[in-house]
Amino acid sequence: MHPAHPRTPTRRAHGLAAVLGAAALVAAGLVASTSTPAEAAIGDVLWSQEFNGSAGSAPDPAVWSYDTGAGGWGNAELQSYTTSRNNSALDGQGNLVITARREADGSYTSARLQSNNKVELTYGRIEARMQIPRGQGIWPAFWMLGADFPQTSWPSSGEIDIMENVGKEPHRIYGTVHGPGYSGGSGITGMYQHPQNWSFADAFHTYAVDWKPGSITWSVDGNVYHQVTRASVGGNAWVFDKAYFLILNVAVGGQWPGYPDGSTVLPQQMKVDYVRVYDNGSGSGGGGGGGGALPTGTGTLRVANTLCLDVPWAQTHDGNPIQVVGCNGNAAQQWTRGSDGTVRSLGKCLDVSGGGTANGTVVQLWTCNGTGAQKWAYDSGTRALRNPQSGRCLDTVGGTPLHDGQRVHLWDCHRGSSQQWYL
Repeated sequence: MHPAHPRTPTRRAHGLAAVLGAAALVAAGLVASTSTPAEAAIGDVLWSQEFNGSAGSAPDPAVWSYDTGAGGWGNAELQSYTTSRNNSALDGQGNLVITARREADGSYTSARLQSNNKVELTYGRIEARMQIPRGQGIWPAFWMLGADFPQTSWPSSGEIDIMENVGKEPHRIYGTVHGPGYSGGSGITGMYQHPQNWSFADAFHTYAVDWKPGSITWSVDGNVYHQVTRASVGGNAWVFDKAYFLILNVAVGGQWPGYPDGSTVLPQQMKVDYVRVYDNGSGSGGGGGGGGALPTGTGTLRVANTLCLDVPWAQTHDGNPIQVVGCNGNAAQQWTRGSDGTVRSLGKCLDVSGGGTANGTVVQLWTCNGTGAQKWAYDSGTRALRNPQSGRCLDTVGGTPLHDGQRVHLWDCHRGSSQQWYL
């Protein structure tokens, strides 16, 4: 897919944190928040969505948000994306179902789910087992956008299309990357044709990319059909060594697939059995201790959505202990979250004193030095800011009730309001 409004678009930790970020793993129940994560092995499932909820229930809101509305999405599409269970719901049989419909007034509705600021991945084998819909003008996709979107505009943000199908070509699957100088119709694309020329909509198939620093390799049912490397983009920028978020959608119509006609039967469903990330031995590139789970940007950090994280008296000397106070808009309460996992204010970093890992270790301002004491990961489900090196969370001293001038420190992650940070 390529963007609008553009297709505005449009772990066992060491290995886990490299792909997803340690805090998100805690929320997923894959790593105990108070223990030191174990090493991942190649082939291990680092993160997954298995869609095992009850029939009619919503997709997990800790993972998925919705893009909504109409307007063509940069591709002259017809559908309006909604949050309705009529368009996206679990089926009670282990599948997420995205349904494209024609409504009574002749309009089309569907759903587009995305994990921006919730689950952001850096490397790994990213795979989904799906049964795609069929029909002229139907356009299902499983894809990713750079986690710096929309702050970085498309196509500079980058796009990795893991699976696209256009209904007029039922026996073909496409895998593509888009980036600066190679976007839209100039994206770098590979095509996989069904070995028997059957329709991919007839059955479930497994669609995957094996994503490593400097390379992306596509497969269908384990059959490799396309690879893109740094050399493939020539003199253009390679924008795929950073965090990306997931997107699942079914579009109706558009410049590439064309439009529904008399042969098109609606509703049409895309069934997703699972989305999984496997360890592929790609290491910790692009995240450095879980940086991929820290949404980038600048603004306040508010505990329990009330008091703001603050540099006392805006003094920038090393060792100044950080506090929370009433939000006032001052520069001492503006924090920049970097793709390297750092959280910075006034030119210095949020730092764990002495690189400590024990409960009660002071969190302070310190000259940025690239150590694990200055790496943070964010779990948007629990809103925890976690220091992966220690396995502990940023907490207010004494917990609740919160008050002006309260210091912060490391403490066992417990999901309480004193560890809930709003970006």
